[in-house]
Amino acid sequence: MTATTAVLREMRWWDIDPVLDLEHELFPDDAWSAAMFWSELAHARGPVATRRYVVAEDPATGRIVGYAGLAAAGDLADVQTIGVTRDHWGGGLGSELLTDLLKHATAFECAEVLLEVRVDNTRAQKLYERFGFEPIGFRRGYYQPGNIDALVMRLHVHEDVQETETD
Repeated sequence: MTATTAVLREMRWWDIDPVLDLEHELFPDDAWSAAMFWSELAHARGPVATRRYVVAEDPATGRIVGYAGLAAAGDLADVQTIGVTRDHWGGGLGSELLTDLLKHATAFECAEVLLEVRVDNTRAQKLYERFGFEPIGFRRGYYQPGNIDALVMRLHVHEDVQETETD
């Protein structure tokens, strides 16, 4: 299955358990809890929504193969999470998810988008760089356990957010 056959849709409460399974598979040492996802989704709907959470679903099986989340506050947005099943790495799904988040950052009228990425996650860093994110600093010991540093990256949002390449 390629990314173009995955269907992106808004994450809902019934997606939390399958997303948690994927979260624990991808990020076993620092996976989010169900309570964290519930809290984020509580701010993702309605006229004063400040969050965008999306899942990528295989239409043939209904399996969640990716997810992503964005938080907005004022003119600043933060990519909270992006995860893609290993069997979908390199197929463009990460780009699709990030494109969705950036379009919503524009809809939230954010001027900048920030994110943190593990310094040892070069695959993700390359994806973000293709979208125009630039390194602006480090958060020492941000990822626990292991005391792994985070690279902080920033993107200045434009009205017409589009990806230039697939991952």
